[in-house]
Amino acid sequence: MAVKPISMKKMEEQNVDSYAAVVVVAKRARQIMQDRLIEESFMEEDPDEFGVLDEIPQRDPEDYEEKEKPTTEAMEEFFDGKLEWRQAETLDL
Repeated sequence: MAVKPISMKKMEEQNVDSYAAVVVVAKRARQIMQDRLIEESFMEEDPDEFGVLDEIPQRDPEDYEEKEKPTTEAMEEFFDGKLEWRQAETLDL
C-alpha cells in the first residue's frame, strides 16, 4: 500500500496552488487519522469509562485490519473533487 507518484498535470487540473494543495491534503489526512483513532477508542471502550489519560489498548496481531493510508485517502478525495476549503481572509493593518 505505497503512495503512488502523482503527475503534475493532475495537480494543474485542479487549478490550485501546489503549496496550498499540499496543506489541504495534509490537514485532511490528519483529520482522517484522528477520526480513526477516536472511532477505534470508543468502539473498544465504554464511553463512560474512557478518560483523558487512558492508554489505547494494544491489539492482537490476528485482529489486525489493514486500511488505506490516510495520506492516500486524502489525495484521492482531493483529486476526485470531494474536498472543499476556503482560504482565510487577510487583514489589512
